[in-house]
Amino acid sequence: MSPRDLPNLISLLRILMVAPVVLALLRQEFGIAFALFLLAAASDGLDGYLAKRFNWTSRLGSILDPVADKLLLVSVYLILGWESHVPSWLVAAIIARDLVIFFGALAYHYLVGQFELAPSFVSKLNTLVQLLYGVGVVAALAVGINMTADSVVIGSVIVLITTALSGLDYVWTWGVRAWQAKHIRHGE
Repeated sequence: MSPRDLPNLISLLRILMVAPVVLALLRQEFGIAFALFLLAAASDGLDGYLAKRFNWTSRLGSILDPVADKLLLVSVYLILGWESHVPSWLVAAIIARDLVIFFGALAYHYLVGQFELAPSFVSKLNTLVQLLYGVGVVAALAVGINMTADSVVIGSVIVLITTALSGLDYVWTWGVRAWQAKHIRHGE
C-alpha cells in the first residue's frame, strides 16, 4: 500500500463504519452513535482533502467516496426517520434524489457513454448539510436535548432545499451533456 491509497482506504473504513453507526442508533446508544457518526463525517473531509492536496485521486476513489457518503447518510436518515427523529418526508426526499441520480447515471452510461463521477458544488453543499444536520440530531439525542418541532422542521427544510437543488443540478447537468453528446454524434 502506498500513500496514494490512503483516501480510498479512508472511504472503505467509512463504509465499514455504517453498520456500527446503524446498530448504535437502533440500540439507542446515541453517545456511541454520535462519536462514530462524527468520526465518519470527519473522514469524508479528510479523504477529500488528501486526494486533492496530494493529487491522490483515482477512478476507484471517485466511486468509493460518494458510495461511502450515500451508504452512511441514507442509513442514518432511514433510522432517524424510522424512529421519528426526522420527518419521513425528508427521508423520502433524500432517497428519491439518490435514486434519480443512480438511475440517471445508469441511463447515461447505457444510452450515451461513460461518465466521470464529479460532484458539483451544490452536491458537496448538500452532503455537508445532510452530514451536519444528521450529526446535530444524533448529538441532541446523545445529550438528551429534546429538539423542538420548529428546530426539526427548520433543519429538515434546509436539508430538503439542498437535496432538491442538488438533484435538479444533476438532472440539468447530465441532461445537457446527454443532449450535447447526441448532437455531436449526429453532426448537428
